[in-house]
Amino acid sequence: MPADLEAVRTLPRLLARRLALTPDAPAYRQFDAVSGAWASLSWRAFNARVSGFVDALAQLDLPRGARVAILLPNGLDAVCIDQAALALALVPVPMHAIDNPASIAYILGDSEAAVLVSQSAAQWQSLVATGAIPATLRQVVLQSPEPATDSAPPAAAPQWVRVDGLAPWLARAAAVAHDRRQTPEPTEDELAALVYTSGTTGKPKGVMLTHRNVVSNLKAVFQRVAPLPDDVFLSFLPLSHTFERTAGYYLPIAAGSCVAFARSTALLSEDFKAVRPTILISVPRIYERVYAKLQAVLAPSPLRHWLFEASQAVGWRRFRRTQGLLHDGALAALRDGSVWPALSRLVARPLLAQFGGRLRVAVSGGAPLSQPIAQCFLGLGLPIVQGYGMTETSPVVAANTPEDNDPATVGRALVGVEVRISENSELQVRGPNVMRGYWKREDDTARTIVDGWMRTGDQAAIEGGRIRILGRLKEIIVTSTGEKIAPADLELAITADPLFEQAYVVGDNRPFIACVVVLARDPWRALAAGLGLDPEQPDALAAQAARDAVLQRIRALTSAFAHYAQPRAVALTREPWTIENALMTPTLKLKRNNLATRFAADIERLYRR
Repeated sequence: MPADLEAVRTLPRLLARRLALTPDAPAYRQFDAVSGAWASLSWRAFNARVSGFVDALAQLDLPRGARVAILLPNGLDAVCIDQAALALALVPVPMHAIDNPASIAYILGDSEAAVLVSQSAAQWQSLVATGAIPATLRQVVLQSPEPATDSAPPAAAPQWVRVDGLAPWLARAAAVAHDRRQTPEPTEDELAALVYTSGTTGKPKGVMLTHRNVVSNLKAVFQRVAPLPDDVFLSFLPLSHTFERTAGYYLPIAAGSCVAFARSTALLSEDFKAVRPTILISVPRIYERVYAKLQAVLAPSPLRHWLFEASQAVGWRRFRRTQGLLHDGALAALRDGSVWPALSRLVARPLLAQFGGRLRVAVSGGAPLSQPIAQCFLGLGLPIVQGYGMTETSPVVAANTPEDNDPATVGRALVGVEVRISENSELQVRGPNVMRGYWKREDDTARTIVDGWMRTGDQAAIEGGRIRILGRLKEIIVTSTGEKIAPADLELAITADPLFEQAYVVGDNRPFIACVVVLARDPWRALAAGLGLDPEQPDALAAQAARDAVLQRIRALTSAFAHYAQPRAVALTREPWTIENALMTPTLKLKRNNLATRFAADIERLYRR
């Protein structure tokens, strides 16, 4: 690690270091809808833009440590307000831009936010409509202040809140910026962020991350996977996700790499080809979607499917040999090497081109990546490395590297991070990256951090220095027959089939395992047609023939599991589980309590049968 990076102790110092080293190098790229082209910004220009946000925030004369809620999609405005808050020793509260209004209002109130920077007038109105705007909120800044022309009459905003458009807010501050008094920079032990957990099983909790937490983790990640100055990141994971904040936002600042902000998830495939990133920070869901589309394209052609399977098998063996995971002799390696150039040209290169064609590291974190998907992409040459972490650990605990990559594990603990296996096979973590605690939740903090060790709630094993995640302690299903099953593993196995977009496994205190699955549109149409059912009719989902056919596929997908772990009943639905309908968290995890409530009647029917 460079000595000057080692000396950095706070996030404002991190940006100052970058500005001093490479002021004119490209820092960010963003699509300009007016010109229809991608525009680049240097570190010098970025810093000037941040200064305008600093001036505007300073005019509010907020006390040190006041919370600034950021409800914006990834882009320059989001990182500018974040950097401005940090420069003034304020505390950013990043929120997911498409979270539901009730959840956002809860976070605003719990964090006692003084400022909200939001995307649009419509978004602000949806928050006002909850009737839960906290008395601490003084200023709202809207990136797009114009109300929609077809919207209902706006609800009356609380009188104590001032609402401004972003452009006039910045312009008004610029006129009096020379009066701004200097604010001392934050110290290592002051908060760098208040990040709320996903709330998979309850209300979100505010995780207090200090500058020491974040910067120490940033340095440790840099030692494990070091970006280069000419690397290009494509940023699409929400900046409310600690994984993206550390690995996709602060890490490029440390390395001097350029970050391009994706336009949207819907345009991601186009952005891959336009930006051609060299480093990708992602969650498994993105790889799962690409894999599902790939399977759907291959299904009609037996020849193409055979060619794909052959390429994947040969590539997977080649990958395992390079990692020292397969020792099958020189003859086998020579045989695979002789056919790989043709398979690479026909199958691997076209697939890699979908990601821009020049990825050198693709990081997958936030949730487990299923083995079939890992084998597919690694076999075809996409350099996926898995890692493990939590919001509470700033977030990275362990990671593989392209040169030391066992996809059945999440790699080795980072430098300076200690791990151990405690009772119930729980993984525990200790190090400078572990949070200060939960905001206003001393009891939860005391239960989570015991004698300096943070209880992750994940079951794991450490094998040869590598960490293998086995499942969530709280999410382990215990059937009425006493069997213990990790639902996440079953759900991963089920969604490997393109027919299933999402899966939710149940069975706690029940005699057997059952599941609810969301069916993908085109595969369901094909299946229904083969069964003589009308796929557009709701009653087709309840037809015995449909349930039997789906269950047969699920039993095949879970055949590697113990007999007692294989689902014996299934309920079908076409409605996706999303953030908006409160069935998914902003980090794309299942909200199990909400799903249990939504499908309570269906689940009862499954067990009555």
